[in-house]
Amino acid sequence: MSVIEKSLKEQWNELLAQQPKLRIRNAAEILGVTELELLVTTDYITPLQNNYKEILTAVGQLGTVMALTRNDSAVHEVKGEYDKPDFNPGPVGLFLGELIDLRIFFSTWKYAFAANEDGRKSLQFFDKYGRAVHKIYITEKSDENAYNQLVEQYRTYITGDYVIEPLPMPETFKNVSEIDVPAFKNDWLNMKDTHEFFGMLKKHGISRTDALSNAPECNYATQVGPETVKAMLEEASETKTPIMCFVGNPGMIQIYSGTVSRIVDMEEWINVLDPTFNLHLKKKDIAQTWVVRKPSEDGIVTSIEVFDAAGELIVQFFGKRKPGIPELTEWRSIVANVESSFKI
Repeated sequence: MSVIEKSLKEQWNELLAQQPKLRIRNAAEILGVTELELLVTTDYITPLQNNYKEILTAVGQLGTVMALTRNDSAVHEVKGEYDKPDFNPGPVGLFLGELIDLRIFFSTWKYAFAANEDGRKSLQFFDKYGRAVHKIYITEKSDENAYNQLVEQYRTYITGDYVIEPLPMPETFKNVSEIDVPAFKNDWLNMKDTHEFFGMLKKHGISRTDALSNAPECNYATQVGPETVKAMLEEASETKTPIMCFVGNPGMIQIYSGTVSRIVDMEEWINVLDPTFNLHLKKKDIAQTWVVRKPSEDGIVTSIEVFDAAGELIVQFFGKRKPGIPELTEWRSIVANVESSFKI
């Protein structure tokens, strides 16, 4: 271990002495390093081979685990099984299980570890920029022997240096004055599938928040206040309306589909604290919230989309639905209620 690593470890230990409950991600931010740089100073990790698809497929043998995906402003945790992997050739991998529902962008993945921190066992995956992409935690319902076998099968003793690439420059977009706004609105109105939305943004070179500000008339996008999310979750809980909650980062999107029950508003966070699903949303990071409507072959699909001050998407909510099935009328009613109450 180098002098620099020792120094970093000492700094982290000092932080932990002052703040025993400090998470590694927050400690890394305070120390001005990546989470990966901090993790590799510990003695509780086992480096794994970068056979990500094989490892994730093998996780299906562990039974019920907890999947965690987060960005700077939201943490999304689901307990379930890694069923129905789909790793067909292409840039995106999928898990399509009843509870574990993932969209995986492997192009940025670079490092994998098993961790055993005070008996809390996990698998942790990092991108080439040193950021945690996805974590999988063993639960009381997991097959711990299968976990141990997985770690032994995929462990590597050849680690070398952990090379961390500098973050890429933020994506640049056209000024709205450079956009053919009528053509953009026409493309919006002629979408057949909500997945066309991202391609439409790319085609016109427009940011997501600028797109919402220039959406077609007739309520295709309405800005609402930050209170919207809590109010929506509470009404969905009261009416037992199943929703979909998407949280992602550049390497992963994690989706929960189902009902929510226990909504807890704490000082800094809006939380869903249910047996199979937890969501933690940092309130102070909510800069813009929008009700968005997109055409599809199944009719209008309505979402609530939350952005930070940089215009990055924090979290999306939909009514639970599958392709070929129209949107739930109960979800539309909830959205209409919060839209009328919190419209800006």
